[in-house]
Amino acid sequence: MPVDQTVSLAGPFGTGFVLGATLIIAIGAQNAFILRQGLMRRHVFILCLVCSLSDALLIAAGVAGLGTLIAESPALIYWVTLGGAIFLFCYALIAFRRALRPSAMAESSAGRDKSGGLAAAMAACLAFTFLNPHVYLDTVLLLGSLSARYDGAGRTAYGAGAMAASFVWFFALGYGARLLSPVFARPKAWRVLDGLIGIIMAAIGAKLLMQL
Repeated sequence: MPVDQTVSLAGPFGTGFVLGATLIIAIGAQNAFILRQGLMRRHVFILCLVCSLSDALLIAAGVAGLGTLIAESPALIYWVTLGGAIFLFCYALIAFRRALRPSAMAESSAGRDKSGGLAAAMAACLAFTFLNPHVYLDTVLLLGSLSARYDGAGRTAYGAGAMAASFVWFFALGYGARLLSPVFARPKAWRVLDGLIGIIMAAIGAKLLMQL
């Protein structure tokens, strides 16, 4: 690829990266889940990869024009929103129950139980992604619609930049959480974290119901 063409594609790639990072780096259900898994050092690589690939799939769909189709389907948006709200409320209850069980938190804070639970963790990870209508609004609709300013290779570079932001963020969050391990060596810290996660999940679920 000629140097001048590479330089011309750097602009769309950078724009996609910045916009993608802006939308992804926000306190939400998906990020809270990855943070907790990172602190426990449990299935971190697989879950970060699942989140990143899921976002990449949605971004690709948006850049390809699927956003317009979803925007014209109110029924689909309604049922995804309702399902996402119910799931978030259920997970909030689980988080609150963990916060009230110091023994369970002490076991988690040890970060040594890596056996089992992968299927359940992946299912939760996928639910946090695909049952959250904001994911579609951010990745498919917003990022997809903004890609219309580019053509051909420029649009591809834009989408690649947004995907790269997702990969960088989730792996940084999952593995960077280990730096907080000394803080979470105490059960009280896990009580606070799970309480905050429960509040975040419940608040997002309530916000989704209000949008209906």
